[in-house]
Amino acid sequence: MTLSSHSKKIVPHNHEAEESVLGSVLIHPDVYYELVQFLRSDDFYIHRHRWIWEAFVHLSEGHTPVDYLTLTDELDQQGKLEEIGGAAYITSLLNIVPSALNAVAYGHIVEETATRRRMLAAANKIAQLAYRQDEPVDGVLDDAVKVVHDVGDRLNARELTPFSQVMDNLYDHVDEAAKAQKRGELIGVPTGFIDLDKLLGGLQPADLVIVASRPGIGKTSFLLSIAKNAAMRERPKHVAIFSLEMPNYQLGLRILAQETGLNTQRVRNGKLNQNEWERFIQAADVFSQAAIFSDDTPSISPLQMLAKARRLHIQHPLDLIIVDYLQLMSGGRRFNNRVEEVSYISRQLKLIAKELNIPVVAAAQLSRAVEQRADKCPLLSDLRESGALEQDADVVMFLYKPEDADGETTNVVVAKHRNGPLGVVPLIFHAKQAKFVNAYRGN
Repeated sequence: MTLSSHSKKIVPHNHEAEESVLGSVLIHPDVYYELVQFLRSDDFYIHRHRWIWEAFVHLSEGHTPVDYLTLTDELDQQGKLEEIGGAAYITSLLNIVPSALNAVAYGHIVEETATRRRMLAAANKIAQLAYRQDEPVDGVLDDAVKVVHDVGDRLNARELTPFSQVMDNLYDHVDEAAKAQKRGELIGVPTGFIDLDKLLGGLQPADLVIVASRPGIGKTSFLLSIAKNAAMRERPKHVAIFSLEMPNYQLGLRILAQETGLNTQRVRNGKLNQNEWERFIQAADVFSQAAIFSDDTPSISPLQMLAKARRLHIQHPLDLIIVDYLQLMSGGRRFNNRVEEVSYISRQLKLIAKELNIPVVAAAQLSRAVEQRADKCPLLSDLRESGALEQDADVVMFLYKPEDADGETTNVVVAKHRNGPLGVVPLIFHAKQAKFVNAYRGN
């Protein structure tokens, strides 16, 4: 494409649709309240159309009925009547459309062309960001992702929902939960740990779940156990694992060891007998077909994570995101201190869960305060670097090995459960396979 042909391209807009929207409101003013749910003044490309829409908004906010006379008077008081073409132009808008029946359809055409203009503006801004050679490329990339994200946010902005619709949705949810219960199923994503699933009802959509413990208790193994249990069921779930601490091949090694019972050290070193090789090959074949996706990008930011999750969600609708672990993430921008950065990351993970309407389970570190207590049992105040973790999380679980328990018993302490009960669930941890199992079943 030559420069001259590119310069002749018309900025996306639809003059007739803009006029039809304005004319529809003048014919049937009540349609304004449907259109204002998704249209804004800057969605209009033609300046005089933008001014007319702003006049509609001003009249509505002042509880003044919208009609030919009130509109012309409003524009006259603003000194814009003559600039738009006078009262004659307002009259012409009344003759544009025979009725307001298709007003919403016209409005969505205006909205769509406005989105395309914002995409062009975003592309220009991203080009400008790319020239900032004095800034780290990771920070510039995060800013670029945010520019695109903002365009999508504007298009997907939620409006007020009638409570009748809320009640209908609630009824559907409860009805589905009742049917699932009769089938012996969970409405949430199963962890595979029977007593924990009874306590939580499974991992619930839009929930941020924090899993924390002292070092060496098995946070990663616990998260991978959940991922495996969710993905390998009769009705498999799609799981995305963001591993900031270990590379993908180590994740594969851990999960495979959990499934086969093989010693991770022996697998890593290739010291397997014929029987073990057969178990290894069979398990590798099974997991190659599992609905698990992993990303080992170090210091990934929430915006980068959201972009990857969104893309994957389109291709394979996700049921669960696992993050190992939260404090290794980067905020992707400058912060005054680490506490402020972790607070930002925590909030963004909650927003990711809400936007995709799936649970996000994130491992987190504890402060050293837990080491100073005699029983070493974690408290919510022990969550490291930010009280926002406790505030943003819907569920907080601690992995805790009681002093008086046998060597393999680890308790899952549900210390916060926004929509349900608290409790303690004992599990068995097989260290050689880095695997958690139900305490009373041993499998």
